[in-house]
Amino acid sequence: MDRDEFLALALKNPANVTIIDELARLGLPDAWLVAGCLVQTLWNVITGRAISHGIADYDVFYFDADTSWEAEDAVIRRLHERLTELDAKVEIRNQARVHLWYPGKHGRPYPPLTRSTDGIDRFLTQNTQIGVRRAGNGYEVYAPHGFDDVERLIVRPNPGLNFSPANYTAKATRWKALWPEITVIAAE
Repeated sequence: MDRDEFLALALKNPANVTIIDELARLGLPDAWLVAGCLVQTLWNVITGRAISHGIADYDVFYFDADTSWEAEDAVIRRLHERLTELDAKVEIRNQARVHLWYPGKHGRPYPPLTRSTDGIDRFLTQNTQIGVRRAGNGYEVYAPHGFDDVERLIVRPNPGLNFSPANYTAKATRWKALWPEITVIAAE
């Protein structure tokens, strides 16, 4: 699968399109729709399921030097207001401030990031290390591992700085229950 084939399938989900378009309209810095909502849309198309089957939420990353909770909360509220017509849970996080709350929530260190794609690089699974955003009249796709695992329904651990075997197992177990066709590569 190449970039264009990936995009054609990911954009079959109207929620993905709506969110990506709204991010462009808002002009949030370094804003991307990321992770599971993109990959799981493809899994649903490939396996013949409803387009939003199993998608728990739609993750949005952006990167703003203002790391105050008040600034992030204002962005969250503004985007939620603009997406009220969507019947979907949208999670928005400023990647510039993740290092401030992550250790307290997860008990693990989290070095400061310099851009949104740094956050994508830290996902638990390689197949979800994907982001899409508007670029001019088209789209930009960030996918450091390509699309082969997505197309082949493979879930592979990303043993990077942020990896937790317990969290990986929990995520993969949930996904396997929803998409029994996937192949889960065990964490080492």
